[in-house]
Amino acid sequence: MNLPERAEIVVIGGGIIGCSTAYHLARDHKAEVVLLEQGQLTGGSTWHAAGLVGQLRSSASITQVLKYSVDLYSRLASETGLETGWKMTGCLRLACNEDRWIEYKRLATTAGSFGLDMHLLSPSEVKAMWPLMDVSDLVGASFLPTDGQASPSDITQSLAKGARMHGARLFEGVQVTGFELENGRITAVETSNGRIGCEKVVNCAGQWARQVGTMAGINVPLQPVKHQYIITETIDGLTPETATVRDPDRFTYFKEEVGGLVMGGYEQNPIAWTTGDVPNEFSFQLFEDDWDHFEQHLEQAIARIPALEETGVKQMINGPESFTPDGNFILGSAPECANMYVGAGFNAFGIASGGGAGWVLAQWVTDGEAPMDLWVVDIRRFTDMYRDRDWVCDRTLEAYGKHYTIGFPHEEYLSGRPRIVSPLYDRLKAHRAVFGSKLGWERPNWFAREGDDVRDIHSMGRQNWFDTVGQEHRLVREAAGIFDQSSFAKFEVAGKDAEQALQWICANNVGKPAGRLTYSQLLNTRGGIECDLTVARLADDHFYVVTGTGFRVHDSAWIRDHIPSGLNVSLTDVTEQYGTLSLMGPRARDILQAVTTDDCSNSAFPFAHVREISIGGHPVRALRVTYVGELGWELHVPLGATGEVFDALMAAGRDHGVAPVGYRALESLRLEKGYRAWSSDITPNDSPFEAGLGWAVKLKSDVPFLGRAAAEKAANSIARKSLACFTVDDPDAVLLGRETILRNGEFAGYLTSGGYGYTLGKSIGLGYVRNPEGVNDDYLQSGSYELVVAKRAIPAKIHLAPLYDPEGERVRA
Repeated sequence: MNLPERAEIVVIGGGIIGCSTAYHLARDHKAEVVLLEQGQLTGGSTWHAAGLVGQLRSSASITQVLKYSVDLYSRLASETGLETGWKMTGCLRLACNEDRWIEYKRLATTAGSFGLDMHLLSPSEVKAMWPLMDVSDLVGASFLPTDGQASPSDITQSLAKGARMHGARLFEGVQVTGFELENGRITAVETSNGRIGCEKVVNCAGQWARQVGTMAGINVPLQPVKHQYIITETIDGLTPETATVRDPDRFTYFKEEVGGLVMGGYEQNPIAWTTGDVPNEFSFQLFEDDWDHFEQHLEQAIARIPALEETGVKQMINGPESFTPDGNFILGSAPECANMYVGAGFNAFGIASGGGAGWVLAQWVTDGEAPMDLWVVDIRRFTDMYRDRDWVCDRTLEAYGKHYTIGFPHEEYLSGRPRIVSPLYDRLKAHRAVFGSKLGWERPNWFAREGDDVRDIHSMGRQNWFDTVGQEHRLVREAAGIFDQSSFAKFEVAGKDAEQALQWICANNVGKPAGRLTYSQLLNTRGGIECDLTVARLADDHFYVVTGTGFRVHDSAWIRDHIPSGLNVSLTDVTEQYGTLSLMGPRARDILQAVTTDDCSNSAFPFAHVREISIGGHPVRALRVTYVGELGWELHVPLGATGEVFDALMAAGRDHGVAPVGYRALESLRLEKGYRAWSSDITPNDSPFEAGLGWAVKLKSDVPFLGRAAAEKAANSIARKSLACFTVDDPDAVLLGRETILRNGEFAGYLTSGGYGYTLGKSIGLGYVRNPEGVNDDYLQSGSYELVVAKRAIPAKIHLAPLYDPEGERVRA
């Protein structure tokens, strides 16, 4: 077999994701593509996938990706001449308890927000659709008519043929053995059949993606898990149009196949395969049948469909599927290697995702940036912590076990904790902190009162921490609270060209004198918001950048990738060098002044400034900034001194009632002030002008910056959407985000985030009001609004100014 000496793009892996990516690269972008498969196409896990295709996810963008898959599968055969086995049978999801039923009502609302028509059915309607089913324990069911099923191997072969038709070259029996790298970039792929020079590599190697990544020094945190299902003999009453069924309260799923059923499930005690390397020769292979482990699913399936008790089993499939530690698949540009992209870890919904994932990944590879908000699947959500294979295995098995559990709001993962703790961990634990986890960091969500359970008790309504968080909220509004935000990602940008680099990367003007602090977005070429962070200028050639915990790798990679070549500038991650204490509230100055001899008056230390002050003999970077709408400082303390500084602040604030405060109060406080959160309220899909942040874009200057052309166009165009705040007076309305916004009874958008404002005494949501004809303040204010919450339309009021301290007087006091 003679491989070409060179290709523009090499795709590794001939499963559905690799073939879809090659197809879209060749069809849409006319790229010169070579695909390498070490065995035969579909031979990894694609060939034994169950083939269910669902579309609804909690992310609008990922739902769009899955909707694209359905559209592609329905028309692909007309292009290639090879059938895909696609059948739009619809999918039933069964609810056996009230919490699940509320979840479905919320999902049905989300579906409407994302352009899908999900129906809620009674048990008798389910019985009419599926006569073989026992519905005696059902509360109801949801039905999405555009879901369905497909043949994984047939889709893949059709995509492969389509890729060849558009000029891609596919080679089977070629194993990748390594890479040639130069200055952090892959220059060639080494294979069992020779070397191929290339410009870019796309790692779609399925359960081998981790091993392929390791060859280039990148981490793809996957864990193969054994997943079983059976194929039964024929059952009278089933037809090719029979809807697929998900029965999550019994942890099982069903689909019709050749007159019988495919039945499998997601158990609470899954079995990992290996934390080591997957054997290269494991192609078209399965594990031995494990009937003892599968019995739990069989019992539940027979209870649901009694006819199964008398039905023979033709075959059991027990094969590995690649799962990830958070249940979301992995796409995008690897932060460790400038020209390797990844599409892997599809958590047993690779068939549903395959068409759309290949579509957006091909665009990403071509443009060098994601074509839409794909943060929830972005590989840059993982840090080096995810190189620990045992930790990844434990967390992945927990995620697998949650596949069919009820998605309670604010639920946290429990495995592998505590992983990373701040110096205050034991102190906060003594204050009865209930911790959550963010990128491995233990962070206090709230503080239980004496007599309260020191844990979350989950429900679909108000949860056990609701009143206690209200007390923390009021403390910050009336006196002061201390937030441990040591998990913040922190970077230093230094060098004689540091200002020039940051002025190009940041949309706002960071070229201010030393001692100034700037809030800025970082824009993509479409003018969307890629990062949202704070830049403090410590010296002419030294900047300190602070961003959210979860965005550490993403934001540092974005900055590093967009520093213009030839500049004298360095980017250093200093996250673990500093603890961060945020002292917030109207008494913050009194408390801070009591522990330092440095002048903290408003004239000496104004808002949006940074100073180095001394507390207890320790140098502290004090940033006058707030995310809660009150006077306050972020105090960035040498990590080893964090405990001493905390103790000093607590002692100084004792007469003011100061106390530690958690992240759930922070969320409530920021909603009242209308502060945006990246990844929900502001994303790569949103421009600063749509988000009400146009004031933070330096268009009045002549300084060039990334995304300027798109920002200028947005600033001078009629907006098609605009972020607004909503409140509802209904005390039972729990807003979480994704609730539908109705304007004059018609769809007008959906909430991007939601919560409760304790100062106002009502629920608050932020969301974009949309109108193809344009949106301005008059349009927003002239409408009558409702929010659809769990399928119930509730009157709402729109607000264009912050609900709390609209003039910002308290922040700047």
